[in-house]
Amino acid sequence: MNKKKIFNDPVYGFVTIPTELLFDLIEHRYFQRLRRIQQLGLTGFVYPGALHTRFHHALGAMHLMSLALRTLKDKGVKISAAEGEAALAAILLHDVGHGPLSHALETAIFQDVPHERLSLFLMQRLNAEFNGKLTLAIAMFDGSYGRPFFHQLVSSQLDMDRLDYLNRDSFYTGVEEGRPGADRLIKMLRVHDERLVLEEKAVYSVENFLVSRRLMYWQVYLHKTVTSAEQMVIRVVQRARDLARQGADVPANRCLSYFLGRAVSLTEFEGDDKILNHFVELDDYDIWSAIKTWAHHPDKVLSYLAKSILHRNLLKIVLAPEPFDEDFRLGIRELIEEKFDLPPAEAELLMISGRLSNSAYNAESQEPIEILTKKGAVVNVMEASDLPNIRALSKRVEKFYICYPKEIV
Repeated sequence: MNKKKIFNDPVYGFVTIPTELLFDLIEHRYFQRLRRIQQLGLTGFVYPGALHTRFHHALGAMHLMSLALRTLKDKGVKISAAEGEAALAAILLHDVGHGPLSHALETAIFQDVPHERLSLFLMQRLNAEFNGKLTLAIAMFDGSYGRPFFHQLVSSQLDMDRLDYLNRDSFYTGVEEGRPGADRLIKMLRVHDERLVLEEKAVYSVENFLVSRRLMYWQVYLHKTVTSAEQMVIRVVQRARDLARQGADVPANRCLSYFLGRAVSLTEFEGDDKILNHFVELDDYDIWSAIKTWAHHPDKVLSYLAKSILHRNLLKIVLAPEPFDEDFRLGIRELIEEKFDLPPAEAELLMISGRLSNSAYNAESQEPIEILTKKGAVVNVMEASDLPNIRALSKRVEKFYICYPKEIV
């Protein structure tokens, strides 16, 4: 069977699957599950074209990794065939542990279980299934391999993951300003003392990349309407979870019911294979099916939130530079109590508040973006730039929000 397939990607054109191992990983049910998980969760409520999946993104990141490896080889970096395949496998599987609806439900369904750790668990399972062929890929993924630049290509402030999701998300949302200039950045990559650096002439391309990232966060990922929708989904699942754990009948399919009924910690994931078996059956369809059912639930809060999500009757969201004072919150809660005939504790559930924050670049990170100067010195990109943009982009911007039903206005 010919496993060196070519697929047509709307962002990059024709993309090749270069080895049999990568083909078999893509065919595996763990990876195929990513077809059923949207890359941007509920962003489609604002940008109708944003319906691409984690499956698309993982294949795109693999393609960019292949371009990066080719660039480095052309510049004299010794990369064996085994290392190249491992790097491609590591980036291909970097999101295999993602839960449904992007990041929205990580805290609602699980208890401090980051998707990166679930990806690692699944990679270890696959490694056993593929007779140790992913050992090197796992070392690159978790940063234990002796050549750090491979891990940086998979996970850093300028990795193939970020370059693809900015490229892909800007393409599918139509936000042209979000394009990060990935091709030029990849062409400027170098390896110095086994660490990933960029040539000095890439400084302005890095600035463009960081500006694109900042724009995408505030215009897409942290868009206020997207925030309202995602917070509503989190709250409806939290309400279903709390009711289920109090003994109420909360209909859901087998795998979702399992997680609604019990708090599952990272330690339990590590110690019980059955939990991971339930997790790999969980996808966006389970959540949407449950929400459709919950719209008819006798619990007022659960049914209101479920119906509102289904009909896109989203909570009104207000942003402010400072936290909202207690009197304002109390006034909203009292209006909700009156309008929906709810006790104070339940009225509180229809008012969601929180904080949005973003910095396009973390200058203090252990993995800064580094520039190799023409004199052979390696410096933080913030020091290499003669413009103030990167310093400004490294400052964290915060906004506070509160969401409540439009009916009370």
